[in-house]
Amino acid sequence: MLKFNENNEVIGKEAYRAVLVGLQGKDDIAYSMEELAGLAEAAGAEVLGHMVQNLEKPVKATFIGKGKVSELAEMCKYMEADTVIFNDELSGIQLRNLEELLCVRVVDRTMLILDIFAARAVSGEGKLQVELAQLQYRLPRLTGFGKSLSRLGGGIGTRGPGEKKLETDRRHVKKRMDDIRAEIVKIKSSRDVQRSKREKSEIPVAALVGYTNSGKSAIMNKLLEMTDKAEKAVFEEDMLFATLDTAQRSIKTDNNNEFILIDTVGFVSKLPHSLVNAFKATLEEVKYADLLLHIVDVSYECHDFHIEVTEQVLKEIGAGGKEKLTVFNKVDLLQGETASPGVGVSAKTGAGMESLLERITEKLFSGRIKTVFLIPYDKGGVSSYLCEKAEVFSMDYTENGVRISACVAGADYSRLKEYEQIQDCGK
Repeated sequence: MLKFNENNEVIGKEAYRAVLVGLQGKDDIAYSMEELAGLAEAAGAEVLGHMVQNLEKPVKATFIGKGKVSELAEMCKYMEADTVIFNDELSGIQLRNLEELLCVRVVDRTMLILDIFAARAVSGEGKLQVELAQLQYRLPRLTGFGKSLSRLGGGIGTRGPGEKKLETDRRHVKKRMDDIRAEIVKIKSSRDVQRSKREKSEIPVAALVGYTNSGKSAIMNKLLEMTDKAEKAVFEEDMLFATLDTAQRSIKTDNNNEFILIDTVGFVSKLPHSLVNAFKATLEEVKYADLLLHIVDVSYECHDFHIEVTEQVLKEIGAGGKEKLTVFNKVDLLQGETASPGVGVSAKTGAGMESLLERITEKLFSGRIKTVFLIPYDKGGVSSYLCEKAEVFSMDYTENGVRISACVAGADYSRLKEYEQIQDCGK
């Protein structure tokens, strides 16, 4: 519904006038409906109103009851709505029946999220992942996307005698899905090589995870600014799913502690399984990270629910047991104190960011070895390497060489052990 250029700037917007529909069962859906409105607006729709029906389970043919369908049709006609957005996933039959009865476009929550992702995917991999998710969604619903899909088809060399167009469409969709998966596997192989190089160099990785619009990209940009890499900033915007493509940036602190920081796609309640599956290749970076920075918008009243959803998705992708540091963002919008044991920060004002960077380095580099090296003067390259890669506490020029007190990674310690002078040096 929204159209973006390569810089994620809006270049076109189709005016959709939408009515939202939800099914109220045992659980309260007030928050879910509020979030649906945010998603609809993020997709470029104007929300005119909403309708909620109290019903224990959906109606098989139309999801909501017959009377509510008639009421909804009148509501759309009166408000001049051209789109109805349902808060739950609809079957192909339900989509077809509802469009025939309402005479407007019918969209479910999954279609809406996929639409946003399709509009905002920038990288080649991101576009492939979204297309795969869309095809996974459409495949079992081909019968619901219009009567034209069930007409008999002809054509020399393309369809067999009497083969229905629906069957041909299904075959083409499956073929395209196989092609996309093959392309994603190739991209994944390239990422595996890059990850292997990082592991050999023992550069630790921290990944930003959390609910959409919690401020992950803003925190990454603030950390880049603090370490003199503001020119490497990633796109950030106060809107749902502003970031879809995984971004990686190198962060190097004043004491030469270097780590990779990864920004990931945000999560949302009722995140489509097809989308999670499609993005698993990208989200694998989260699985292999040494530390997860769980960013929480503490200013939002329902942030506990955001935490619960994020934890659920992390478990689904196999990262539930990773070490986490909870970061409560947007403390500038609060009056009181933030909860512990997390870190309270404001990516906007910079409050708490120095403390956050200290906590990250503390967790990522706690396994480093403190020792003293005596480097001969004819090994100046070793001294330079330590100054660049290690946390150097002191340097003394002695008769036999440069005495360097430093904290080094395990791999560097193994390589330079021959120059070690004493053990267990303090800071």
